[in-house]
Amino acid sequence: MKMKANFSKESPVWLLGQCYLKKSEDPLESASEALEPVGTGSQVSLAMDATNFENTIEEFKRDFASRLWLTYRREFPILNGSTFTTDCGWGCMLRSGQMMLAQALVCHFLGREWRWRSEQPIETVQQMRDDHNHRMIIKWFADQSKPESPFSIHRLVSLGASTGKRAGDWYGPNSVAHLLCQAVERTNELPNSKLSRLAVYVAQDCAVYMQDVEDACRTPDGGWKSLILLVPLMLGTDKLNPVYAPCVTSLLTLDACIGVIGGRPRHSLYFIGYQDDKLIHLDPHYCQETVDVSKENFPLISFHCTSPRKMLLSKMDPSCCVGFYFPNRESLAEFMETIQRFVIPSNQKADYPMFLFCEGSRKDLQQGIEVDECLLASTSSFDDHETLEDDLCECEKFELLQ
Repeated sequence: MKMKANFSKESPVWLLGQCYLKKSEDPLESASEALEPVGTGSQVSLAMDATNFENTIEEFKRDFASRLWLTYRREFPILNGSTFTTDCGWGCMLRSGQMMLAQALVCHFLGREWRWRSEQPIETVQQMRDDHNHRMIIKWFADQSKPESPFSIHRLVSLGASTGKRAGDWYGPNSVAHLLCQAVERTNELPNSKLSRLAVYVAQDCAVYMQDVEDACRTPDGGWKSLILLVPLMLGTDKLNPVYAPCVTSLLTLDACIGVIGGRPRHSLYFIGYQDDKLIHLDPHYCQETVDVSKENFPLISFHCTSPRKMLLSKMDPSCCVGFYFPNRESLAEFMETIQRFVIPSNQKADYPMFLFCEGSRKDLQQGIEVDECLLASTSSFDDHETLEDDLCECEKFELLQ
């Protein structure tokens, strides 16, 4: 794939919490700049000569190329209940979801600072260990229905069957988020699972219920699992509401962010960064032959993309899912202390956050609604009040700004 994106040396490039083409500074200050409305023309003045610019761009490209690129594949074993041996034309959202989960696993096993060494020889014990973990993660997504590939498209399609989805159907960001959660949970049920210290939580109605998160992350010995937090969002009706555009880019400046799955209408992409008013993404719409991962030292080149691409933020479909990874309880607590400023659109008369954190559990809230409904029915007339359910539904549902 040819390099199609050009990068300006006059403004920063962000890639999953890492900033390029900009002098180091307070990350919160950087994020505040990201909250400025897209398209205002505000730029960062940089004193950077041509050599430094090229070196920094190379660092960015190496970081970009180290993200796992999971695309359409052909000639893989037939998907259960179908005649499909390829996901070309319909599996792009599943592939985008796979890439976001893969990024979380890279952070979990290799660390955010890990970089793929491409064809360079392995010279140290650490490099050997990293290569093993790198290949292990790729094998988990291999296009096969074997147990050693718990996050394959075969596995995800199989899980989707319980909700009426079949191979060849379109999957939305919310559906994929729940499939990824189920896939990790099923893997954790197996003995000696390497993911036993990892939990996945999918926000409901743009709300993260902290008791549910604690229940998911707490271990039998009183420890705390690493957490993948997935937040499905609807940021508009037919198109992206521009008031949320700065929030989308600001989230990509956070260390915890593992990207956004969404794209254009019925054309899924995996967004991992931005510069100015354009999102940097990995595109699954590239059909490649299936790789036999059972072979020793199977080729890795098709699982990495060296050509960053951009898309105007204004073209982004409003239906999306943002992901975060927290290695420990402390990182989650720190995130909760600072996230509010990133998820509330600026210059609005009222606060309508993209998502919020709530005390208690979702189940308790639902039970509370049922109890209060009974009390209201016995003490109030139908004509002189709005039901508590209406009030709660109004606050729990995502509210669109006009």
